[in-house]
Amino acid sequence: MSKDKKELKTSNLRVPSDLSSNATMDLSAALTTLLADVFTLYLKTKNFHWHMSGPHFRDYHLLLDEQAEQIFGMTDDIAERVRKIGGTTLRSVGHAARLHRLSDNDADFVTPDDMLAELHDDNKRLTGFLRETHELADEHRDVATASLIENWIDEAERRSWFLFETGRKRG
Repeated sequence: MSKDKKELKTSNLRVPSDLSSNATMDLSAALTTLLADVFTLYLKTKNFHWHMSGPHFRDYHLLLDEQAEQIFGMTDDIAERVRKIGGTTLRSVGHAARLHRLSDNDADFVTPDDMLAELHDDNKRLTGFLRETHELADEHRDVATASLIENWIDEAERRSWFLFETGRKRG
């Protein structure tokens, strides 16, 4: 497809916003990358939920299911925020795969302790990504995006805390 036709089709998706075009471009890119990370964390959390084993199976299985549900709950809000400010967001799994910064885990077996530790680290990294995106929203005076992110930071910190305490070695 020619560049002109692509621009015309994309212009059909533009939504008026009081944010500058630079703000829309910067925030849309940051939020779309964040969305790719959130999908990656969601799938990893579900993977570990499905493949949990061991003496604490029930507790860990339920914890990860609860966390996965919370993580998935962010996805629509992130994507819709991008659209509200006039941008476009993820279109495919391939698009998400090109953008995500969190690592996948397709190992045949992961110990429960390693699962909890990996998810703890990923949630901490996600918190960092959220803080960076919050700073960008602040720079562009986008209080609505910043407000949403503040709640997601709190949720990610809570998940990190629970994963840390659940995986804490007793001695």
